[in-house]
Amino acid sequence: MLALITGAEGFVGGHLCEYLLEHTDWDLIGTTLGEPDQTKRFSSQLKLHSVDLRSHDDVNSLVVTARPRYIFHLAAQSSVPTSITSPWDTLENNIKAELNLLEAVRRSDQETRFLVVGSNEEYGAPKPEELPQTEASPLRPNNPYAVSKIAQDFLGLQYHLAYDIPVVRVRPFNHTGPGQSPRFVVAAFASQIAHIEAGLQEPVMRVGNLATSRDFTDVRDIVRAYHLALTEGEPGEVYNLASGEAYPIEKVLETLLSYSELEIRVEIDPERYRPVDVPVVYGSAEKFHDVTGWKPRIGFEQTLLDTLTHWRNQLRSE
Repeated sequence: MLALITGAEGFVGGHLCEYLLEHTDWDLIGTTLGEPDQTKRFSSQLKLHSVDLRSHDDVNSLVVTARPRYIFHLAAQSSVPTSITSPWDTLENNIKAELNLLEAVRRSDQETRFLVVGSNEEYGAPKPEELPQTEASPLRPNNPYAVSKIAQDFLGLQYHLAYDIPVVRVRPFNHTGPGQSPRFVVAAFASQIAHIEAGLQEPVMRVGNLATSRDFTDVRDIVRAYHLALTEGEPGEVYNLASGEAYPIEKVLETLLSYSELEIRVEIDPERYRPVDVPVVYGSAEKFHDVTGWKPRIGFEQTLLDTLTHWRNQLRSE
């Protein structure tokens, strides 16, 4: 069994590789955009390749040569703020990469199960009576990233319907944990606290909008869900991956601050606000649970502590 993981050196890709190496006997091929980081190789079971997924020829060559039985397509531009400042780059990157992969699979004679990773951002801003959001919730994208994810989502469905490729689609809600970029809220808070503790930043945290609530799941639970989705999910179907709870961002900040012994002042930074922000979001993963039995195992406070510990350890090792 050979699995291809795009974006294998990314935040989620790294956790997925670790999970698959521990829980399967598959051989893994991972793609990276730049040269592979030799220090991050997990084992001899994982081979990393530098591939620009926007190149039709490079992607086709990889798929034809490797003949993967599974493709976990994780590589994407995943930052909403970045998509707002660079909308075309986000659309081109996310749509073209997946289209090249699907075309390569269509042309091959190998049956390949294909995981398309969408996002709860596809649903946009829910009305209070529409919570929790389900797979039947209306799609109302309010940023370019969300539009790109709808395109990926429906490209996967189209290739399943038109060419019978066994595509499974997932729409994960917010996920976080050790190793996430500080472009995202939990890691941004944890990184600042760790820098303050290390004396690398004044004892002031600069934050954006604290008046929102989000559905957070630990990345280690999410990658377990990805494996279940691709191996047990029904081709053509779409599944939400969510905790089913809305965590106030202000509570996230308070919890992380409680793990530090320092007195840290909090300042609101208007530059960190999004042009469009949704007050409350949470989803239902009941459909996915009914098919696979999946539900999150790692408590959110443990996720927060592990994320802060990661940043503390990283600064100590530098």
